[in-house]
Amino acid sequence: MRIAVMGSGGVGGFVGARLAHAGCDVRFVARGEHLKAMRANGLVIERDGRDAIRIANVRAAENPAVLGPVDLVIIAVKLRDTEAAAAAVRPLVMPGTAVLSLQNGVTKDDILRRELGAQAVIGGVTYVATRIARPGVIGQTGAVQRVVIGEYDGRPSPRVQSLHDWLTRAGIDAAISEDIRRTLWEKFVFLVGLSSSTATMRSSLGVILANPQTRAFFLDVMRETVAVGRALGVALPPDYAEQRLSFADTMPQDMTSSLHHDLDAGRPLEIEWLAGAVATLGRSKAVPTPLCRAVWDILALHAAGR
Repeated sequence: MRIAVMGSGGVGGFVGARLAHAGCDVRFVARGEHLKAMRANGLVIERDGRDAIRIANVRAAENPAVLGPVDLVIIAVKLRDTEAAAAAVRPLVMPGTAVLSLQNGVTKDDILRRELGAQAVIGGVTYVATRIARPGVIGQTGAVQRVVIGEYDGRPSPRVQSLHDWLTRAGIDAAISEDIRRTLWEKFVFLVGLSSSTATMRSSLGVILANPQTRAFFLDVMRETVAVGRALGVALPPDYAEQRLSFADTMPQDMTSSLHHDLDAGRPLEIEWLAGAVATLGRSKAVPTPLCRAVWDILALHAAGR
């Protein structure tokens, strides 16, 4: 399978490197020092500071147009860059090319369908803790490396089955969802609660859960997200926020969020596509989302970064 990875940071670099190690022909889109290091030294995945996988010869470019044609385009850029990424990979998307976003959020595929055609887009959700440790090196924290994919109409398809098989060969815990929209929202509920709380409170998950007032805030943000999803026809249980709160109690208590990290580092924030998306979608369905709106407002002055 020929694959182009648009956005070779933590998630894109990790999944792309695993697939390349399994035998796929993977081409990476990167920039800056990360691109230079990949061209010179290849791409490495590290766990606990040690090499887990090394791809010695990497085909990488800043311009995705020189990497095609491909069977699959993986989109793994920040949410704010989705439209630009779609425009950049358009020369790669031929009849039969699939497009898979491994980004967060529930509106990403709406953008990709609009820009690249509904037929091309496969739904995807990823669960992995990774980052660019240094140029050319992806650092992985923890053992979880899961990707769930599926067609939006729920039907089985050869392209989804083929990708599932390659992901499995690559050592990734892969699954096919019959309701990928619900799967996206299931992750989104927890993500909005975690990102909203850790970023506005500048604290880790355990600290937030230990205080009754901030614990209630975390839960109520997730309740708003569930209410909006259900209003949009997503088959989430009415008590799904409570289920996610119980799940949060089992997670590492020093856990925080990429939104929190980006805020601390002065980087641009994805807030418009997290709590901001809940507020926007809620308004379209007349569902009140006062806490998500407040989170969006609180972080608005930091959204563009320093």
